[in-house]
Amino acid sequence: MQARTYHIQALTALHIGTGQGVGVVDLPIARAKATNLPQIPGSAIKGVLRDEAAAQYNLNHSDIRTLFGPDSSDADSHAGALAFGDAHLLLLPVRSFAGTVAYATCPFILRRYARDLGLDLAIPNAREETAYLPQSSLLHVEGDKVALEDLDLNGVEDNTTTAWAQHLSQALYPDGTPQATEWRQSLTQRLIVLPDDIYSYLADTATEIRTRIRINRDTRIVQDGALWTEENLPAETVLWGIIGISDARNRDRNPKKAAELSVLLPEGEIALQLGGKHTVGRGFCRLLLAHPGTGENA
Repeated sequence: MQARTYHIQALTALHIGTGQGVGVVDLPIARAKATNLPQIPGSAIKGVLRDEAAAQYNLNHSDIRTLFGPDSSDADSHAGALAFGDAHLLLLPVRSFAGTVAYATCPFILRRYARDLGLDLAIPNAREETAYLPQSSLLHVEGDKVALEDLDLNGVEDNTTTAWAQHLSQALYPDGTPQATEWRQSLTQRLIVLPDDIYSYLADTATEIRTRIRINRDTRIVQDGALWTEENLPAETVLWGIIGISDARNRDRNPKKAAELSVLLPEGEIALQLGGKHTVGRGFCRLLLAHPGTGENA
């Protein structure tokens, strides 16, 4: 099986919902059961990418069926060659009293990310109330202090976090991206590695909650039952995942091997709209799909 890694960066608030809520938020976002960290189900990415492949990437009908599976009317004939893994949270933008915004992650997430991409980078040992920062960080408010949301932390600059900042900035803004140098510098100066428990707290509390209403056209007041709340991942959130590619399963019609199918997928940056609420501007994203056989973006 071949593998292609991908990154998703939200350009607007992103709502990948669960359909209903059991708490104070009517429409919460999807989260992993064990960690409660936000994620995007692979099925949400597969459907949108299939539509984009059919519309923009000049794939013939046979290749689309081979990659993504047949239409629903013929769904039991064979499975598609692509296996879409869920997108896991990598960077969460958090309000900072210096530098405007911090791009936050934690050792637990970096360890999973390094495993999935086969990276040989040391993991910053953020713990208790100490956060790790790259060299020349913009996030210091006074001395070594960092202030995120309502949290005051000690910030320590170290070379390990600098190496992570350089890797992530290159992955998100590869050569050829407009103003790549400026965007890389912005991310590098604002990356912060938080202790796992503090990051878990922010992943629960630092998402966007928006209240929606529907106005009665005649009375011009809120219509009965038309007041609800929606949770969103904030703009600039970054997630990562893996797409597995097997040999064609409809070999009688399309005998291509996994390596041949892998190169049919587009490389580099793809503009997508993911999730719900797209008519009110939610879910516009950049998807960066790595080169076949590598962890590097085009």
